[in-house]
Amino acid sequence: MIDKLVIANRGEIALRILRTCRELGVRTVALYSEADRDTKYVRLADESVCIGPAASIDSYLNIPAVIAAAEVTDAVAIHPGYGFLAENADFAERVEQSGFIFVGPSAETIRVMGNKIAAIEQMQKAGVPCVPGSNGPLPNDNVAVAKIAAEIGYPIIIKAASGGGGKGMRVAHTEAALLNAWQLTRNEAQASFGDDAVYLERFLERPRHIEFQVLADTHGHVIHLGDRDCSMQRRHQKILEEAPAPGIDPKLRAKMTQCCIDACHVLNYRGVGTLEFLYDNGEFFFIEMNTRIQVEHPVTEAITGIDIVREQMQVAASQPLEHTQADIIFKGHAVECRINAEDPDTFLPSPGTITQYHQPGGPGIRVDSHIYNNYTVPPYYDSMIAKVITHGENRTQALTRMSGALEEMVIDGIKTNIPLQQRLVTDSAFVRQPMDIHYLERNRRN
Repeated sequence: MIDKLVIANRGEIALRILRTCRELGVRTVALYSEADRDTKYVRLADESVCIGPAASIDSYLNIPAVIAAAEVTDAVAIHPGYGFLAENADFAERVEQSGFIFVGPSAETIRVMGNKIAAIEQMQKAGVPCVPGSNGPLPNDNVAVAKIAAEIGYPIIIKAASGGGGKGMRVAHTEAALLNAWQLTRNEAQASFGDDAVYLERFLERPRHIEFQVLADTHGHVIHLGDRDCSMQRRHQKILEEAPAPGIDPKLRAKMTQCCIDACHVLNYRGVGTLEFLYDNGEFFFIEMNTRIQVEHPVTEAITGIDIVREQMQVAASQPLEHTQADIIFKGHAVECRINAEDPDTFLPSPGTITQYHQPGGPGIRVDSHIYNNYTVPPYYDSMIAKVITHGENRTQALTRMSGALEEMVIDGIKTNIPLQQRLVTDSAFVRQPMDIHYLERNRRN
């Protein structure tokens, strides 16, 4: 096993990685910006290194600073968590070229799957169903683009090949709207990702977002840890996730999990990965693969009993998977609510000092968070400050426990989206059955 690890991230995921390392006897090095000097994980780590000022570009995205921190502390490996450099192929390459273990897939895999057009090509080779689309980047030709869109059929969605985080996407319902949306998306893609390549797909108007968790080692073994429903979203950002995805036909679920395993073999994948799909009218369509641990991994841990971070560490250390597919037993249902420091109605960020903090407890309740009384939420990073996870014998019990947990949770001094989450988990339509990815947008109260 790796004996010393740099945690190249912040917030709750940094603390989450640290806790598993302590169980494994792995010494930890916490990296932090000047704004995160007083965080809990920095205090708990065996060592800590300040890598720059508050701005992400000067600290958590500063590749030379991260690698230098590993060098001066004699670390063996670097765990990128999620966000920041986690899916940066150049970073993974630099880490391994510098003689460290990158806790994640190879740089080549990250690079291929980070480009949505290349990823779709790989999935098609593996026999994974994909959304009907342009099957490649659009040419710089108005007539040709209009023809491709007409062949696909409206409405269509224009996507940046290197996109992510909800950026670089626009929907067009008519040819009149298409060309303007195409140019705007190209410009946004260039500005956001340094790559103006875009492609077209048929726009599915009311799909659900279903994803499959996979785990692969360096010895050719691949297993899956089930699926999750992540359809509760705002502007393509997930708010609530649950596992397993409700209402999926068992035969279709088995077919899709096998497709995901086949895809990992085609990619020669290693580590933890998530294949994401749109589910519409009983059909699955691949949209992207995340080559890292997901924010929502705790719901999978809840129904499987598997520590996914531990599995990442063992795979990175070239150890074979401890579990076969037959060992994975799914128990009950789990729900996760992301708690953000933001106004629950306007969604404007709400940084500031937390004057009182109390986290919920009880059977089947877990809270992943790095905050504490008098912690100051900085304005420089993502607004998520906690995750509440509940597990029950079934979906109804998990949602009931979540409602109680949110009622019990106290975060004073700043605004949070807890009221929004409370409305959602008690919404009669959502409680009755899972909703599509646009449900939250259609039912905003403000």
